[in-house]
Amino acid sequence: MIKVYATFLTFFILQKVIFTYVNAGSSTWPLSVGDMAQVIRHGLGLDASTTGYLSVVPFAVVWAGMWIPRLNHRAILAPYFALVALLLSLICVGDTSLYSFWQFKLDATIFNYVDAPKQALASVSASYVAIRLLLACAFAVLLSWLLIWLTPRRFPRLAGARQQLACNGTHLLLGGLIFLCIRGGVGRSTMNVGDAYFSENNYLNHAAINPAFSLLYSCFKAEDFAGKYNYLDEKTLAATYGPLYPASTEGCTDTLLNTRRPNVLIIVLEGFGGYYVEELGGVKGAAPQMSRLIREGVFFDNVYANSFRTDRGLVSALSGHLSYPATSIMKMPAKSGRLPGIARTLKAHGYHTDFLYGGDINFTNMRSYFTTTGYQKLVSDADFSLEERTSSSWGAHDEYAFEKLYDMIRTRPENELWHTGFLTLSSHEPFEVPYKRLEDKRLNSFAYTDHCLGEFIERLKKLPVWRNLLVVCIPDHGSSPDYGPASPDYYHIPMLWLGGAIREPRTVHTLMNQSDMPATLLAQLGLPHADFAFSRNIFSEAYVYPFAYSTYNDGFLFKDSTGATVFDNAARKVACTTPEEGTPARELKGKAILQTSYDKLGEP
Repeated sequence: MIKVYATFLTFFILQKVIFTYVNAGSSTWPLSVGDMAQVIRHGLGLDASTTGYLSVVPFAVVWAGMWIPRLNHRAILAPYFALVALLLSLICVGDTSLYSFWQFKLDATIFNYVDAPKQALASVSASYVAIRLLLACAFAVLLSWLLIWLTPRRFPRLAGARQQLACNGTHLLLGGLIFLCIRGGVGRSTMNVGDAYFSENNYLNHAAINPAFSLLYSCFKAEDFAGKYNYLDEKTLAATYGPLYPASTEGCTDTLLNTRRPNVLIIVLEGFGGYYVEELGGVKGAAPQMSRLIREGVFFDNVYANSFRTDRGLVSALSGHLSYPATSIMKMPAKSGRLPGIARTLKAHGYHTDFLYGGDINFTNMRSYFTTTGYQKLVSDADFSLEERTSSSWGAHDEYAFEKLYDMIRTRPENELWHTGFLTLSSHEPFEVPYKRLEDKRLNSFAYTDHCLGEFIERLKKLPVWRNLLVVCIPDHGSSPDYGPASPDYYHIPMLWLGGAIREPRTVHTLMNQSDMPATLLAQLGLPHADFAFSRNIFSEAYVYPFAYSTYNDGFLFKDSTGATVFDNAARKVACTTPEEGTPARELKGKAILQTSYDKLGEP
């Protein structure tokens, strides 16, 4: 089993070397030994997981052979090895060959061309295809021959109870190790494509990805997105959707800042909805630090989150992208890697960028999303002490994460422009925190995050960096014990801008979405944001129709000055609306946004 496992693993490592040097362009050539070592190291997790899957059948046959004396292992495993070797060779050769055309890893897109082979082969010659088929066959023959040669026909019989007990114990241990390889360890996140991302150079990230894992992973995620939620005909869709998102919202009618180039800190507060903020009609005294800070900064009191989950809310807040009710674009690296990002824009204008999260950065493909949208350095649970990173079931509690954030900022060169993103985690189930102020366990966890935030801001004020700092506090989504995602109140969230870069404290009452923050922020910095297609600068002259659009599990909310309507896609009817007047118009606009967002998601 060790030999079989090592053979598969070696095959995948050699595939990376071949892939990297075949597809390296002028921007990455010559490739250093260090880069190649990084590609292999960061891809090893996906390779080990794929090898684990491939080892399940040999593992079962070998174990069975210890109890069936006349079982011919080689006869049983030879067809399996031959089939696997052929499939792996076709996948690896196909991935290496297609990358120069597609610029992304082999995935379920390949099946779109099964019924149109003539069109699929139109860009290459017959000799090009023939050579690659021959190479695939050659690799398949070599790999299958080696695996079959390593496999004995029979294993010696087990003699005695002690030997049987020892062998069974060994196999149980081996089975557990294979399971851990498949899963990717004992952490909260399971193995996903995003685990291989490590570089600002996306080509190196792609080189690290195991093509067989990528193909199978995408098959499980593949859907006909463009075919979903087709409520409106094309003419009605275009007429309804067109006015909702202006082609350009450049320029500002109002200025919130006293500088064009502040350092930018974005604090994403886990689940910190309006329910916990007294100024938004929430529980009195739950977040006194937030209430105090509201009087010191620019408070946006009419903001609505786009989603009900962290992975979707992060994309809305940092990429200005709409959320989807039944899928998460963060879990699709081939698509999330093409999203715009605040970090990417700021990096292009001289900012150093990094992101801090006290938990597992591989969870829900966060690593690939952050890396490809512009964050140059990621700090996560691995950067905390064992005591700190195990202080909660999600990772390092907020007090430790805020301390880490403070140290990161305190030690930076004064002449360096920077942008840091930070996601808190303590205000999340199971709501167990090292803090006791309120009796209600849930409320107390939010009070804890609020306490950590208040202390952090006070310490930050004493540093020289405060004079040129903009701090944006915005939740990833709302939450409440009293109402769920089908309620408009669930999405009402606070957004607060603080720091020495603020011109003066004030309250902004304009209705807006969480996804409008990137365009609004970049416009205040005098930076372009045209690539944020779903994000609107609310201080632009073009922002003439304020509205909010949010999604939950197979439903959406549309809110404007006339009221709010929640539509259930599964039931295909309005779930709730206030007031009744204006409901058909709100429903129509919500359907137009939903359908358009899925049409765009379905684009190759």
